[in-house]
Amino acid sequence: MGPRPVERLGTMDLVELASDVGPVPRNVGCVLLLGQDHPAARPLDPDAVARTLVERVPAVRRLGQRLVRAPWGLGRPYWADDPAFDPAAHVTLLELAPTGGERPQESVAQGAEATLLRAATRVLGEPLPRARPLWRAVVVTQTRGGRAEAVAVVVVLHHVLADGIGGLAVLAELVDRPGPTRAARPRVVAPWPSRLDLARDATRGRVRRLLRLPQALRHARGGGTELGRGSGGRAPRCSINAPTGPHRAAAGVHVPLAAVRAGARRHGATVNDALLVAVTTALESVLIARGETVSELVVSVPVSARAAATDGSLGNQVGIMPVRVPLRGSPAERLGAVAALTRARKTHARGSSAALIGPVFRVVAAAGLFRWFVDRQTLVNSFLTNLAGPTTPLRLAGAEVLRVLPLSITAGNVGVAFAAFSYAGSLSVTVMVDADVVPEVTELASALGRALEAVAGA
Repeated sequence: MGPRPVERLGTMDLVELASDVGPVPRNVGCVLLLGQDHPAARPLDPDAVARTLVERVPAVRRLGQRLVRAPWGLGRPYWADDPAFDPAAHVTLLELAPTGGERPQESVAQGAEATLLRAATRVLGEPLPRARPLWRAVVVTQTRGGRAEAVAVVVVLHHVLADGIGGLAVLAELVDRPGPTRAARPRVVAPWPSRLDLARDATRGRVRRLLRLPQALRHARGGGTELGRGSGGRAPRCSINAPTGPHRAAAGVHVPLAAVRAGARRHGATVNDALLVAVTTALESVLIARGETVSELVVSVPVSARAAATDGSLGNQVGIMPVRVPLRGSPAERLGAVAALTRARKTHARGSSAALIGPVFRVVAAAGLFRWFVDRQTLVNSFLTNLAGPTTPLRLAGAEVLRVLPLSITAGNVGVAFAAFSYAGSLSVTVMVDADVVPEVTELASALGRALEAVAGA
């Protein structure tokens, strides 16, 4: 058997690495809220959840790998097995004080979720050491009377490790599977490539890129369509676009997926179109309260180049599609307008805009200007990520996963980002804000809930 191929970073992986220059790290993740099937079930055991994660992590080889920069001239950074990797060092326990509804309108469950999200946001904002595999998991517990009142698992990855589709592949390896208990997969640590291995691999990579140049040029033409070339220029200026700092806050919104899908389909739209209408309607309400009026907002949506991934092909394979969403008319009229716009922008080669934005972003980063650029960009007002998760309930360490809350990035001068995740019939949207630029996170989440209900009934 020959040496294992060098696992180089892809184009958009390099973008994620180069763009990690802001006051908060480019970490993404999710919160798995665990629960019991019935009140008489045995109490949730946070230690058992942590042990289960430690046992299953080795099944995802990338979680045991470090990111290594190749010597100058020997190609892109690559992933290498960490000989000192210990999964238990990446899985920790955190106990929070018990909570009830913190506001008069909050139930105990809502108060518990808000507290968990605050803890998750703090974990998300902590840098991951580059000398170790770039992930962590925290089992968060709220107790009352010696019994776990709420247990959640916060999983955080650096974005260079995986995009949303790759994150789903990681999740599939960590949760319970039906049938016999999985046997632990032995971890085989491969030796790091030598300088000669790297030189040969770098040469092969350059030859491949030259041979693929005609295909790359075709993708670049499709990428222009995906990026919306000639479709409006700058995004409207408003107060939610200001250089962001280190403070983040988050809130969750949950609605039945079927209702949103049905409301969208009545107007030839998708769930993603419905989310675009809802998040811009919510942003509009905050701007109106601030005394600002805009006729449209531009939201950047990632477009995946693949429908699924395996635990051996994580990384980032996405382009971006800025969508100019009108703020005039009824929810039904906005839905129709957005659906027509996104249909015209979708290309046969999904994610093809990466061929255009990747090289540009890397040049800007190499010049040391990336943070200056994103703090002053005039292309988008907000970000929206939407992932279709499992349609049936998951379990982890025997406990039911009641809800999955996605955790996203907001950076540069984008003060608000939205991340949506559909799971077991529910659509959850996490509103992530810079707490200094957009302190109205609670009002924004309430407005988003109302907007989603309006879209469902459109």
